[in-house]
Amino acid sequence: MDLTGLNTIPIADRGGKVTMAHMAKVYVKGSGIGGLLDSLPDVLAAVQFGRVADALVEARERGRAIVWGLGGHVIKCGLAPVLIDLMRRGFVTAFAMNGAASIHDFEIGIAGHTSEDVEAVLPDGRFGTAEETGREMNEAIAEGARQGIGMGEALGARLERIGDARFAPCSVLLKAWSAGVPVTVHVAVGSDTPHTHPKADAAAIGSATHQDFRLLCELLRGIHDGGVYLNIGSAVILPEVFLKAVSVVRNLGHPLARFTTANFDFLQHYRPKVNVVERPHARREGKGYALTGHHELMLPLLAAALIERTA
Repeated sequence: MDLTGLNTIPIADRGGKVTMAHMAKVYVKGSGIGGLLDSLPDVLAAVQFGRVADALVEARERGRAIVWGLGGHVIKCGLAPVLIDLMRRGFVTAFAMNGAASIHDFEIGIAGHTSEDVEAVLPDGRFGTAEETGREMNEAIAEGARQGIGMGEALGARLERIGDARFAPCSVLLKAWSAGVPVTVHVAVGSDTPHTHPKADAAAIGSATHQDFRLLCELLRGIHDGGVYLNIGSAVILPEVFLKAVSVVRNLGHPLARFTTANFDFLQHYRPKVNVVERPHARREGKGYALTGHHELMLPLLAAALIERTA
């Protein structure tokens, strides 16, 4: 093909989506986290990150609900103190956990450590067989089911009784229970190690997690008109539970629109993308964001941004 006849246009007429105004600023030594945040370029993920932080600040100022969905790796990455501090600052209305998050948090509360070496213990069947974890969690869940309370509340109450005070500052379940902040736990039977323990009561597990589903539906009513739901590190369970809860709330006649959702993960998976970021806002005002990065970096950065934005 002969290109001599190709039509061109002046670059001034074409314009561009990135201008000098979007450029990053060089970080100034000693300017702190505020200086770092201000130095970010005004493009792509940096813009979305700022909008999520702004939505969280506005939700807190307006008294709207802020619900944090937590996958297991969020706890395993040592981020409980950051989450607990945000709770104290008013940036958390409730936590929703998958089963893995509750296990890791519970183990930290009773032993100060978690996350076994699966490859080392799976060959001989020792994976998931920690006695204290299985016994105490299952007894707590069964007792909670008898009392008609959810799994999150039951686990928090059990940690209050048996947890080690040395480890309490790093347990979301315990600190939330002590502060009266709801925690819901959502499990698929057979997906978590306590389900293999001899004390596992399938009926109690189902009853307790269903109670928490109903509680989550009630909590999500509060994100209408300015609230925020964040899914951090759960690829399947919590995105599915969240979407069903959204549908339940609307089906029962409660308004649920004009809220913000965000998915934080080191990979963007199908279910969070559609169930958290996109579908809840279909034909409704609201906005969803997807931010990719390691939890141990992204969550402290988000917390620092929220602290910098508030007195």
